[in-house]
Amino acid sequence: MATVEVSEQVQAPSDRVWDLISDPTHMSDLTAECTAMKWTGGSTSPTVGARFRGSNRIGWRRWSTTCTIVRYQPGVEIAWDVTSGPLAVAEWSFHINDSGATGHTTITERFVDHRSAAFQVISPYLRGTKDTDAHNRHNMSETLGRIKVRAEA
Repeated sequence: MATVEVSEQVQAPSDRVWDLISDPTHMSDLTAECTAMKWTGGSTSPTVGARFRGSNRIGWRRWSTTCTIVRYQPGVEIAWDVTSGPLAVAEWSFHINDSGATGHTTITERFVDHRSAAFQVISPYLRGTKDTDAHNRHNMSETLGRIKVRAEA
């Protein structure tokens, strides 16, 4: 199981950073690949067990996933499992570390690959990217950069 983790130092209070990431359905303009997220199955807010649908795009390729919140600790962490139909895809998370210094926050985005070996073989054809780890690392850096700009504004 591959894990990719990227962190960014933000010159903003942790509560401002948390406000930007605490509800995934409000993050589509911050992410590099996900174009929309919408609560499903009666869910209306981020709590453990809440579900949302993510719409994604890489070039002309488009797909959607189902996501379930698996950890939610306000002000600290949000994590969700991603599936595509019956197939496990990944766990995505954001973690905030308040350094204690006024206005200094570290935000970490993490991807843990849950795809089966067979799904990993066909994934490059579906997504158009051969190196998932490098692709995700690049997109995560872009997403965290957007969060940084917004939080520091």
